[in-house]
Amino acid sequence: MITLYFFSSIVVCAVLTFVVRRIMVRQHILDIPHKQKRKQHKRATPLGGGLAIYVTCLVVLCVEQVVGAIPGAHISQHVLFGVFAGGAILMFGGFLDDKYNLSPKYQMIFPVLASCVAMFFGLGVESAGISPERFAFLRFVGTDVGDMSQWAVAGNIIVFFWLMGMMYTTKFLDGLDGLVTGIVAIGGIMVAVVSMQPQWFQPEVTFVAMVFVGSCIGFLFWNFHRAKIFLGEGGSLFTGFFIAALAIISGSKIATTLLVMAVPIFDLIRVIFVRLKKGKSIFSGDREHLHFKIVQAGFSHTQTVIFFYGIAALFGVSVLFLQSHQKLLALCVLFILMLLFGMVYAKRRSNNTNKK
Repeated sequence: MITLYFFSSIVVCAVLTFVVRRIMVRQHILDIPHKQKRKQHKRATPLGGGLAIYVTCLVVLCVEQVVGAIPGAHISQHVLFGVFAGGAILMFGGFLDDKYNLSPKYQMIFPVLASCVAMFFGLGVESAGISPERFAFLRFVGTDVGDMSQWAVAGNIIVFFWLMGMMYTTKFLDGLDGLVTGIVAIGGIMVAVVSMQPQWFQPEVTFVAMVFVGSCIGFLFWNFHRAKIFLGEGGSLFTGFFIAALAIISGSKIATTLLVMAVPIFDLIRVIFVRLKKGKSIFSGDREHLHFKIVQAGFSHTQTVIFFYGIAALFGVSVLFLQSHQKLLALCVLFILMLLFGMVYAKRRSNNTNKK
């Protein structure tokens, strides 16, 4: 049954993307490359494609709720409602930005609202299956934790920044055709696979994840190089928001998502430091991201995207074989490698500048 819904999501999203593309062209909501030098494409391309992913997920999941084909009640309907209500906010804000090119401070309003709405409807440490009592072990190591409810509050603050961080990771990653869509699809696949392991066995989580994956694949038919439509602001945020929310509602599979998204996350951190060092706004567009550097090194657009897919899949599959502390070690190793890459690149760039 999950397979049927998965392929249905692919077809529905592919068709909806065609419809959304025509609407965006008629409304002249386009990404025009000559307006920003960092753009990779050479012709005006419609924005707003993320709407097709959002609507597909919403419609297919609503159909399943009516049919009741997937057993289990692990995912609260209130939590799912909150996720899609937050998604609607992102879609609205994304439409405004695609059409009117909002400034970063106004762009941020919508991710903040989306996160708050989702958490208001129950997306937090409790929906992740993490009760305040889980922190009680700190009492045995000499730490005065006081009221356990305070730790639940701290946990929900972390959830907020997790949602915001993932949204801005996918937003900043959205620089090459098909890059974001493919990586979040890999993330969804890994959450689905882990959720079907005997020690977890959450078929309802697998179902939601595969509907999301199917939607991404359906959109990818139109979004892979050369893209005929882009995710747009709303889509680039919603994909990160949904995969982050899925990691929480699936029982705190944040480590799984972190490993899949590790390279983009560390690259985002590196780019932020580079921009701050230069005295630039962290929201300013440039070619500092790793995917741009790889293209500049001589690799093709498609080769670069496939490379990122491969890294995401490699670290995603490693989840099936690593224990919790080993996952942390893998993240540390990757962080060190990214740091070394940044240092080597900066040194070569400095040498080239001195030669000139």
